[in-house]
Amino acid sequence: MTGRVVHTGQAIVDVVMRVASVPAPGSDVFASDSALLVGGGFNVMAAARREGAPVVYVGGHGTGPLGDLVRGSLRAEGVEVLLPEHPALDTGFCVALTDDDAERTFVSTVGAEGHVPVDALDDVVVTAGDVIYVSGYSLHHPANAAMLARALPRLAGAGEIVVDASPIIGDVPAQALQTLLDGATLWTVNEREARVLAERVLGQVPELAPEKLAGRLAERLGTVVLVRVGPQGCWVARPGGRPALVPGITVTAVDTNGAGDAHTGVLCAGLCAGTPLEEAVARANVAAGIAVTRPGPATSPTAAEITAQLAG
Repeated sequence: MTGRVVHTGQAIVDVVMRVASVPAPGSDVFASDSALLVGGGFNVMAAARREGAPVVYVGGHGTGPLGDLVRGSLRAEGVEVLLPEHPALDTGFCVALTDDDAERTFVSTVGAEGHVPVDALDDVVVTAGDVIYVSGYSLHHPANAAMLARALPRLAGAGEIVVDASPIIGDVPAQALQTLLDGATLWTVNEREARVLAERVLGQVPELAPEKLAGRLAERLGTVVLVRVGPQGCWVARPGGRPALVPGITVTAVDTNGAGDAHTGVLCAGLCAGTPLEEAVARANVAAGIAVTRPGPATSPTAAEITAQLAG
């Protein structure tokens, strides 16, 4: 490895429940299975660590049982935790419902992970081999958005800034979004997020195919844009070039929770290692494919499993 992943997102706790379908308003259902697991940004960090990258967590974590659970899981994966625990808040949690179609629905709270100090990144030294991971979720939290607005102009040009747009990219304030538009060197989005982002930066766009969306976004943003298209793989678009599809793998999905996180974590690890982009994306595609065959949020495979799948 030539660099490390500097993770500026949010690790939280997932209350995971499997249901036949998401209940209608006013109804009551029983889960067939449940678990209390660390998730959110932890999924990305765990994926990067299993791919072999050093990882530093520059996010918030709380005082209390949920914060203890997060720190224990980070230590178990070998992630370096930079900030001290919040003195007054515990870590937040998310209720994650996975239905029989392997789709997931989330309801989240905000805890210490949404209240980082504005100077959290001031003393972090970033070198050319490092990858700074930024989540669109951070822009939902005013304190975290202020921290990024302060830090990203300094970090721009020092290391690769990978932005994972997240499902809420359509709701973040324009000024906060501009912080990412100014600093990002690579955007990674799924198809829905690509369309939402395109509406925000291009205005109303026709119903374009994913590869055309990727190309339009790359030209407008002046950055590499990845559009993930599930088992079909991932479109890679560069400004001035034609988008190219890096194929995925066909699997039977049991739980899609954390698939995008597995993809992004393995991608970031590859970029840290100096792996060519298309090769890093191919490994990320395999990681996401394997992850959806396993129940739970942090189900990214090891580097050896990815290599074996690509070889076989």
